[in-house]
Amino acid sequence: MLTAELINDNIPRLQLQDTVGKALRLINDYRVTHLPITVEDKFLGLISEDDLLDADDEKLTMEVLQEHFNLSYVKENVHFLNAVNYSNQYQTSIVPVVQQGNELVGVITIVDLLKTIGNFSGANEIGGIIVMQMERSQFAISEISRIVESDDATILHLNTILHPDTGLLTVTLHLNKKETTAIVAAFERYEYDVIYNFTDEKFEDNIGTNYRHLMNYLDI
Repeated sequence: MLTAELINDNIPRLQLQDTVGKALRLINDYRVTHLPITVEDKFLGLISEDDLLDADDEKLTMEVLQEHFNLSYVKENVHFLNAVNYSNQYQTSIVPVVQQGNELVGVITIVDLLKTIGNFSGANEIGGIIVMQMERSQFAISEISRIVESDDATILHLNTILHPDTGLLTVTLHLNKKETTAIVAAFERYEYDVIYNFTDEKFEDNIGTNYRHLMNYLDI
């Protein structure tokens, strides 16, 4: 999914002549930490709530605060994970999306990013979860897939995390089968270190329930 597909048109834009007071009211009304500033749809940057609160006078305009603008953005034709990285890097609740000519297409909210990440990671899909730890040299997708498929199962999602301090990989498999005992046994026969095996249906239902509760809360 590309960033342009996640644009939220409800978040307002500020102009250079808008005051600090107006910006703070909008940030409070729309429950965001930043707002974009534009001139004739050209993106000038983001202003943060913290910088607005530090201003000496609520009557000051955005033009006076230009030195505090965050000029970074993501392009409209890149994968949405670039927007996730942006939000993490700059700790923003919105991500500005810009097209050719520095024109602001719109913004992506953290709520929409969380929903998309949930769908992307399969949070709404019920199935077994196996977590293994291994050396990088041991990681072979073809062999892992073969072991899973030998029990008539399919990998729905695969995620890897490299731990710089140890050099080990944590590999998480989300499968289309709830019962994964035989698959775990097969991995162990091939000397894979299985550190977690979540197959309990109640546990998995709780994952889905907790995710839905989070989304409902964020929509309030």
